[in-house]
Amino acid sequence: MTSTAPKTDLRFYLQSARDALLWKLEGLSEYDVRRPLTPTGTNLLGLVKHAASVELGYLGDTFGRPSGEPLPWVAEDAEANADMWATADQSREFVVGLYHRAWAHADATIEALPLDTVGKVPWWPGGKDAVTLHHAVVRVIADTHRHAGHADIVRELIDGAVGMNKGRENMPSDEVSWWAEHHERLERTAREVKEQVKEQVKERSS
Repeated sequence: MTSTAPKTDLRFYLQSARDALLWKLEGLSEYDVRRPLTPTGTNLLGLVKHAASVELGYLGDTFGRPSGEPLPWVAEDAEANADMWATADQSREFVVGLYHRAWAHADATIEALPLDTVGKVPWWPGGKDAVTLHHAVVRVIADTHRHAGHADIVRELIDGAVGMNKGRENMPSDEVSWWAEHHERLERTAREVKEQVKEQVKERSS
């Protein structure tokens, strides 16, 4: 294995998550990028808006490097969950543009500061708000990959499109029939195990 500098590794995994998240918007209508596909309202454009806000906070304000981007949806008086969906006047172009600017600002912070630089997270409790740049970058990577996973599922629910990232779909088949059979097999297995558990409970209670 070729060794790389820690910042290089961190930037690679952060960028791969960013790219995956944005890729899930490609080819969709304005309606589809905003559609809430879970009971809690998870939607693709909202995930991007949230990810941009996270980067500007943890890799900007936390280290005394405010971006100057107005983010009213994360202000103290903001409506709950306002960072997780885009209003009608917040276009796809606006949200994606914000995310690209957040990348540039975050990358500049990573480049400018040593990884052991200590910052203070403004929204964490006083006395417990100190964090190193290394920790902050890892936190942002974890958060972005988590939401990229959410985007995977939301996009599949919209139009069936799946895959890890552009040019590397990493799926075992592209045949609809293969997936239908696979889905049915999993359903049969789940029902079989459900019946087994019922029998075990019945045996223990008899």
